[in-house]
Amino acid sequence: MDLSLTEEQEMLKKMARDFLAKECPKTLVRQMEEDEKGYTPDLWAKMAELGWMGLAFPEAYGGGGGAFLDLAVLLEEQGRACLPGPFFSTVVLGGYTVLDAGSEEQKKQFLPRIAQGKEIMTLALTEPSATYTAEGIELTATPEGEDFILNGTKLFVADAHVANHLIVAAKAPRGGVTLFIIDAKSPGISYTQLKTIASDKQCEVVFDKVKAPKPSILGAPGKGWLEVEKMLQRAAVAKCAEMVGGAQQVLEMTVDYAKQRVQFGKPIGSFQAIQHHCANMAIDVDGCRFITYQAAWMLSEGISCTKEVAMAKAWTSEAYRRVTALGHQVHGGIGFIKDHDMQLYYRRAKAAEVTYGDAEFHRETVAREIGL
Repeated sequence: MDLSLTEEQEMLKKMARDFLAKECPKTLVRQMEEDEKGYTPDLWAKMAELGWMGLAFPEAYGGGGGAFLDLAVLLEEQGRACLPGPFFSTVVLGGYTVLDAGSEEQKKQFLPRIAQGKEIMTLALTEPSATYTAEGIELTATPEGEDFILNGTKLFVADAHVANHLIVAAKAPRGGVTLFIIDAKSPGISYTQLKTIASDKQCEVVFDKVKAPKPSILGAPGKGWLEVEKMLQRAAVAKCAEMVGGAQQVLEMTVDYAKQRVQFGKPIGSFQAIQHHCANMAIDVDGCRFITYQAAWMLSEGISCTKEVAMAKAWTSEAYRRVTALGHQVHGGIGFIKDHDMQLYYRRAKAAEVTYGDAEFHRETVAREIGL
């Protein structure tokens, strides 16, 4: 059984790592945590020139013709670098949903612009009900002539404040969920940035009598939750790929520190307790990588993988947190200061742990899939 990457994927991985090491140093990561937009147009443009935004989209829509597995390789390197900005929301949440559910006209309108770096898109899904179920959608879409009027509140909408368009999940008039592509600057939409543990850019978005023309419907009216479920599977695995990259970097940082930090006249890496901490971290990192890439491969091949996706997210969510916690144990007090990189990864691990469902949520899915 060959679990290695292809030659092209290895080249993508190396290119991404080298590029991000140069263009996305931790000084930039810290600056973007304080920056209102959370990304730089210059870096965004360079990523577009490399073909990253369109990597996994068909060539017919200006993309690179790659697979979701290729995107997972790229996302791992982005997680390793703590890349700030709206790449995940635009490509994974926005572009892929348009690719899955959009009409030919919508695909031609949005996907080439995403691939060129000219479009920032995100998904307005979660609400104060805090569930990933169709029943949790309370934002209403009320018919008015040929249009719909949206009213309600969305929470934790990534990068909404800089988006050009929002994909909005709304309660359909006759039940079910309908998706709309809405101009982010439409009258009646207001944004409030939320303070988050990862210092990422998430917003509360309030819709007050926002007009949604009938052509803005994405997919079949009332059938939007089927598309949301596909998006949530993809987003969960994509987030796992990011976490794998972060966990790998934490492991390498910690091993390097254990070799250099001297206590009692010898490197702390010579002590059994530290060795076992690092060994447990390595076990978790490799476990995360294999279970994540299995799910990513199955998604790429169109193989049903509800159980495998849930297993990947349940395991990786907790494993990444364990890795960062052990990294802190080895680093001691220095790992907790803001000038050290450890805290960047720990905060992102805590945030990613609950994004797109925490371990408990996904364990319930696994239990259902095995017949319980």
